[in-house]
Formats: sequence, structure tokens, C-alpha cells
Amino acid sequence: MNILLINPKYPDTFWSFKHALKFIAKKASMPPLGLLTVGAMLPKEWHKKLVDTNISKLTDEHIEWADMIFIGGMIVQKDSSQEIITRCKSMGKTVVAGGPLFTTQHEKFKGVDHFILNEAEVTLPMFLKDFEEKTLKPVYTSNIRPDITQTPIPLWSLINLDDYSTMAIQFSRGCPFNCEFCDIVIMNGRNPRTKTSEQLIAEFQSLYDAGWRRGIFIVDDNFIGHKSKVKEMLAKLIEWQKEHKYPFTLLTEASTNLADDRELMQLMSTANFNAVFLGLETPHVDSLNECGKFQNATRNMVDAVKTIHQNGMQVFGGFIVGFDSDNEKIFETQIGFIQQIGVVTAMVGMLGALPQTRLWHRLKSEGRLLSETTGENTDVNISFVPKMGKETLINGYKKIISTIYNPKLYYKRINIFLKNYRPTVRNRISPSDISAFIRSIWKIGILSRARMQYWKLILKTSFTKRKLFPLAVELAIKGQHFEKISKRILLA
Repeated sequence: MNILLINPKYPDTFWSFKHALKFIAKKASMPPLGLLTVGAMLPKEWHKKLVDTNISKLTDEHIEWADMIFIGGMIVQKDSSQEIITRCKSMGKTVVAGGPLFTTQHEKFKGVDHFILNEAEVTLPMFLKDFEEKTLKPVYTSNIRPDITQTPIPLWSLINLDDYSTMAIQFSRGCPFNCEFCDIVIMNGRNPRTKTSEQLIAEFQSLYDAGWRRGIFIVDDNFIGHKSKVKEMLAKLIEWQKEHKYPFTLLTEASTNLADDRELMQLMSTANFNAVFLGLETPHVDSLNECGKFQNATRNMVDAVKTIHQNGMQVFGGFIVGFDSDNEKIFETQIGFIQQIGVVTAMVGMLGALPQTRLWHRLKSEGRLLSETTGENTDVNISFVPKMGKETLINGYKKIISTIYNPKLYYKRINIFLKNYRPTVRNRISPSDISAFIRSIWKIGILSRARMQYWKLILKTSFTKRKLFPLAVELAIKGQHFEKISKRILLA
């Protein structure tokens, strides 16, 4: 059997870092971890190829080679997914689809022969058994939460690692919290399940053996959902990093209660974590309570962010406007909050109703759903009727974007962050990093409207915080990407 795995195209989004990747000569941010894992779960005797359409074009020759097409993706890849499905069916191919996109809305796609929904550790073996017995069904689904200690190492040989800026690894699935707008509970449940420490170390070793020496994103829904297991794993990861001279810098996603646990922060920092994404959402406590984000509502988030920065990890922040409890003052409040806490990478989006979430069901019951969400965090297409009014929400949202990614305020946040940041990470300066700096001199230091702020940052960091110079350059480069994304949002 010849199996072609296809990763659909991502639009130009906040997290794509498309405009920043050009500085380091990379084609995409991260590889499709789900497809690489599925590839490792398929029979070894089957021949497999993977086409990531964010890296290269899907050709007719690719499709003709395949006996069966496997496609997986996220909601934001919906349009590209349907185009690929239609194209493959027009060439007479059997199409199999799975992943988050299809799990919550598979009935909306035409041309798929077999859906493998929910978690593949359960549903893929069901499909393979029926394939052997020639009794294949249209849909495979299950509510069973599998033991992920049996999940194989991703099949890295299916990709060219040099195409990507960051690799992806998963340690756990699930999140103990139940935020109204989040679909993690639907996908992976509220009881975090983890791999074993030895299993995760084996995955790190596999990337090391493949020659990888850059960043790794641990893609967990909430990395600290099961703290005792995380601490146990980190102790072993620290040993491995030391033995291998710290080949990887790490980043992940967590909840704000990370700031309560100094031991955990120190373990993460010692293991070479240099960044963590937090869903900060809003400084408005009524809105936090409305959406069930109680872990934020009960603490001082300004102090939480500062504490994490002081423990060697940069906070990437997610922010939302458009809650029912929000009023017209929220836009200025969000701007002030983002600037105060010094979160440089601040992704602000309007509230969206992801399929099957508690928010989606509530809005549907209230007759307020307008359309399907695109899954794009910074989209200006509102999928429901907001209480403050559509025009007010869109205009206020655009005001936030135009303000926080204005070069003056963006670089001000960089300086606030660098003032509080206490780095412990051991960074490797690669030839591509040096090339990126040289490109930044021309593209930002000479050609961009941020050139004055750029040179002030470069000179100040060179003289007062020399160890943070590479990070300062990185943040300046990211600013170019954010500025282009902002322009797209403002023109929409």
C-alpha cells in the first residue's frame, strides 16, 4: 500500500510567523505532529510519503502514486482541506480524514470516504482491522480516552527537518479546567493523561539523533495539568539536557497557576524552557467568571506574568474581547493591561464559538449563532451576535491591534519585558541566527518604520544586557511579522 499523508495549508495567521521565518530561511513554523504520529501507527510494510502544503506544492504525481490519501488538520485549515479532498476524489482516490477539524464537524465535508475521528490510538486500529477484513465503514469514532504511553515516536523521516523553525513533541493530553470557549475538553477531556518520562526522553533522543539542534514546542493543551508527573519528567529531562549539552530550547502552553509553583518554574527553567503561552484573556474579572476562567479571576495576573518572567520564561499571551460582560471600555483596558505586563507576543482576538464547545451550545440555544467560525484567532468575521454590537466590537478590536503593534508601543513592551526577565536558558547561536541579524539590519534598521526603535533596542541591549541581545533581535524580527498581520486585520 502507498499512503500519502497531506497537511493542508494554513492561512497567513498570527502564529504562522510567515513574515519572520524569511529572516531565518525556514519555510514553516512547525511540522504536522498528528500526521507524523499517525504515520508511525500505520503498518510498517506500507509505503508512506508526507506532503506539507505549507512547504511544497501537492502535485498530481504525488496523488497518482498513492493508493490511499490521509488528510488531517485544524479548523483554520478547513478551506484548504476541502480543496485537497475534492482534488483527490477527482483523481479517483480513497480519502481518509481525521484530526480536530473533522472530529467536531465531519458532516460538513464532501468527498471523504472514511473519517477516523477522536483519538487515533483508539479509532485507527478499528479502521485498520476493517481494512484487513474488507469491511470498511464511513465513520470511526469513540469516546474512549486512550493510554498515550503506547503512542509511538513520530515518524520524523517523513519530513525534512531543515524546513521548519521548531519541532513539536507532546507529553500530555487534556486540561483540568473547563473554559466555556475552549474545545480541549471535547477533544482530550479534563483528566490529563501523560506519557512516561522514559517515553518522552526517547522522543527527544530521536530528534537529537536526527540532527535537530533548535527549539522544541511541547504542544500539550496544558503542560502543567498533572504537576507531579511533570516534575518527575522534568527531573529526568534536566539530566538528559545536561548530558547532551543543552541541544534544545523549549516552549509550551500552561495555565496562570504556574506562577504559584516556584519549584515547577525553576525545574522548567533549568530544563531549558524559555517561553510559555498563557491564556490571559482579559483583565475584566466579570468576563473571566463568565467564561469559567476562574484560575485567572482569582489571582493578580500582573504579578503572575512578572513572576514567570523573573523565573526565566517569556510569557506569550492570548487575549479576548467580545464577552457578554465586556463594555466599550474593554478596548482601552486591554491595551493598558497588555502594555503594563510587558507581554511582547500578545495575540488578541475577538471571541469565537468553536464547534460543540459550551459557548457554541449556549449561543445556539440563545439564537445568537450567525455562522461557522474560521478558527483563525485574529479573524474579524464575527460568528455570533455580540451584546455590545458587531460594529462596536470590530472597531474596538481594530483599535487594540493598531495600537499595541504600533512600533512605539511594541518596542516599549520589549523594554518592559527585558527589564523583568531573568534568563537561565542556554542558547545556541546558529549560522541562521547570525544571518537573521544581518537581514534585520537592512529590513528593519533601514527600511522599516520601526528603524528608530530598532536601533535604540539594539544599542541599549548591546551595552546593558548583552546576554539578551539574540532575544532582542528575535523580538524585533517578530515585530515585522506582527505589523504585517496587523495591516491585514485593519484592512479586513
